[in-house]
Amino acid sequence: MSWKDHLIKIAPYVAGEQPDKKDFVKLNANENPYPPSPLVTKAIRDFDAEDLKRYPSADAVPLMKAIADDLGTDSSRIFTGNGSDDVLALCFRAFFNSDKPVIFPDITYSFYPVWCRMYGIPFKTVPVDEDFNINAADYARENGGVVIANPNAPTSIGRDLDFMRQILEENPDSVVISDEAYVDFGGHTALPLLGEYENLIVVRTFSKSRSMAGSRIGFAVGGDALISALRAAKDSYNSYPLDSVAIKAGCASLADKAYFEQTVEKVIATRTRLTQKLREMGFVLPDSSTNFVFAHHDKYRAEDIYKYLVSKDIYVRYFRSPERISDHLRITVGTDEQTDLLINTLESYIK
Repeated sequence: MSWKDHLIKIAPYVAGEQPDKKDFVKLNANENPYPPSPLVTKAIRDFDAEDLKRYPSADAVPLMKAIADDLGTDSSRIFTGNGSDDVLALCFRAFFNSDKPVIFPDITYSFYPVWCRMYGIPFKTVPVDEDFNINAADYARENGGVVIANPNAPTSIGRDLDFMRQILEENPDSVVISDEAYVDFGGHTALPLLGEYENLIVVRTFSKSRSMAGSRIGFAVGGDALISALRAAKDSYNSYPLDSVAIKAGCASLADKAYFEQTVEKVIATRTRLTQKLREMGFVLPDSSTNFVFAHHDKYRAEDIYKYLVSKDIYVRYFRSPERISDHLRITVGTDEQTDLLINTLESYIK
C-alpha cells in the first residue's frame, strides 16, 4: 500500500470564484462593498511593527473585552478565533463527540458536512421545506448536536427568536449552535436566550457587517462550560489564533458604532432596491435578512444568466449542486453603482 493511500480523502468547501483581474464586479462572496471604519485604517497605520516580534495575546484579551462591552456581557463568555469558520470548526471538534448524528438543514452553509467528515462526526441533514424554510418541529429528534445558520445561507431567510427557542426546548441534551454571520442585516439574534439555555452558543463574525473579511475575526458567545471546552480545543493545537494587527483593528471597529450602523443601513437600503428591481424583472426571491439575495427566474436558467453575467465581468454565485438550488443565484449586495450595473445587465439579458 502506498503512502498516498493514507492521505485524507474529502470533498472540500468550494468558495466563489476569485478572478485574477481587477476590472470586474465581485458579487459572489458576500463581502461588504464598503471599507471598514476609518478608525480601523488608523489603527493599522499606527501599528508599531516592532510589536510583531512578540506573540499576541493568547485569547485576544483586548478584543474579547471590547466585544463583551459592545454586547453588554462579561468577557469570560467570549471566545475569539480566525473568522467564524475557525470558531465553528472548533465548536464541531469541542462539542460533537457522541455517537449520535449532528443535525442541520440540507440547504445551508456547505462547510458543516465538510467539518463532520474531517473530524469523523456522524451527521444527518434535515430537509428545508419547499420555500426553503427551516421548521423547528423537524429538529425534535434524537441527535448529537444541532447547527442552525440564522439567517440561513444561501437562502437569505431569517427566523425569529421563538423559532430558536423552540429548537432549544426540543433539544435540552444537545449543544445548539446559532451561526449568525449575517444577523446584523436584519436577522434575530439568539443572544437574549443565553441566560436561559446553557447548551446554546452563538457564533458571529467581523467579515460581513464590519467589512473585515481580510482580517479573519470571528467570535462565539456562550456559558462557562462551552467557552471552556472551546479554549481547551484551541489550546490543543494553536494557542495564538488571532494576530496582533487583527486584534487592534477589531477593537477599532467596535469603537466606531456610528460607522457600523451607517454601513449596515446602506447595505439594507440597496438590498431593498435590488429586491424590488429583480421582482419587476420576473425573478422570484424571498425577503432577505442578509447582505445577499437568493433568486431564480421561471423563464431563464440560472446557469445561463450566470454565464452571461460573467461575460460582462459580473460575478455572482451559481450552485451546480445540490439539485434543489441548482437553478438559483446568490447575489451579494454591492454598492449602488455595482447594483445599477447588475440591474442594467440583467435587463439587457431578459430583453
